[in-house]
Amino acid sequence: MPAKTYSARAADIEKKWVLIDAKGLVVGRLASLIAMRLRGKHKPTFTPHMDDGDNIVVINAEKIVLTGHKCEQKVYHHFTGYPGGIKERSAKFILQGKFPERIVEKAVERMLPRGPLGRRQLRNLRVYKGPEHPHEAQQPVMLDVAGLNRKNARGD
Repeated sequence: MPAKTYSARAADIEKKWVLIDAKGLVVGRLASLIAMRLRGKHKPTFTPHMDDGDNIVVINAEKIVLTGHKCEQKVYHHFTGYPGGIKERSAKFILQGKFPERIVEKAVERMLPRGPLGRRQLRNLRVYKGPEHPHEAQQPVMLDVAGLNRKNARGD
């Protein structure tokens, strides 16, 4: 008789709190690691239809690094809802603006599945542009993303 496939139930899920310092990290590599942890794919108990990922806090989002010429050439579009209302901003403009954490949020959002489950998993991500965050009570565990792979960080 073949072994049964494990499927997590809501009572079985344990969510941890993880703190990531984004200073000097490459955006795409950071976003893919965060998306994987938000979905829970790093756990042996991963269940595709359940939200069993961790809660992730990212600090220093304003100090992320874009490789190559992406800072000037990467363009973010949004539609105002009016005819001819497609607006665009460069990544450099957003990083120097009031909300630089949106670059990390958008990169992670676009790596998660679309739909109700993806939106629920995205709510477990908290991104802050500075080194302070209000989640000390949860005692988040620091994750050294730069130490996982030498390509994850740039010393520029």
